[in-house]
Amino acid sequence: MLENLRKNLQQLTPQRLDQFTMQEAAVLLPVVDRPSPTLLFTRRASHLTTHSGQVAFPGGKREPEDKDLYATALREAQEEIALDPALVEPLGRLSDVISLHGLRVTPWVGIIPPDLPLVADPGELDAIFEVPLSHFLEDRRTHTDVIPVDGVPHYVPCYHVDGYIIWGLSAMMLVELLAEGFGMSIDLYQQPPGALRHYPERKSRLPQSTGLHSDTPKSMRK
Repeated sequence: MLENLRKNLQQLTPQRLDQFTMQEAAVLLPVVDRPSPTLLFTRRASHLTTHSGQVAFPGGKREPEDKDLYATALREAQEEIALDPALVEPLGRLSDVISLHGLRVTPWVGIIPPDLPLVADPGELDAIFEVPLSHFLEDRRTHTDVIPVDGVPHYVPCYHVDGYIIWGLSAMMLVELLAEGFGMSIDLYQQPPGALRHYPERKSRLPQSTGLHSDTPKSMRK
């Protein structure tokens, strides 16, 4: 499974949004090298004023000392969960996405060893947890969030796993990982079967002339 992931991400040409001047951020999607591989997530601490209690991948805003956005993802992962950057095998980047707060976020995928002594920074997180990749590859979504962006509906899976809820921007990144990294038939633009939960219309943070929609990698458009 992981060998195919390596190969597929090496061949991927992700959508880049470098032409837009906005604050940058990066996240790491850590794939844990177990006999049945898992994906590692974090949950933001409940005392935070923004995004409290939300499930996310380790990451954050780029700092001036970061030589590139991969360095940002590694630094943030080390600060948030004490992940040694030397233990991350980089596989490549996914498409840039634009958060609702106007950040250009670059996701990076890396493989990490199992059973590392990871520790959540209590100032930012209250949990670190893993979910078997099979849970997502078998498409065990609880429901689908329908989020219209500039009039275009986005069908974003939502997963409830052991009391955690994986949804929103993290789920959108996950869709590209599943589609491009594992060849799964999953698409943000085709309505899947099952329950739908509708959200209000959102406007893109990008110029309308680009034809791109906020939070939507071009590589996932059919």
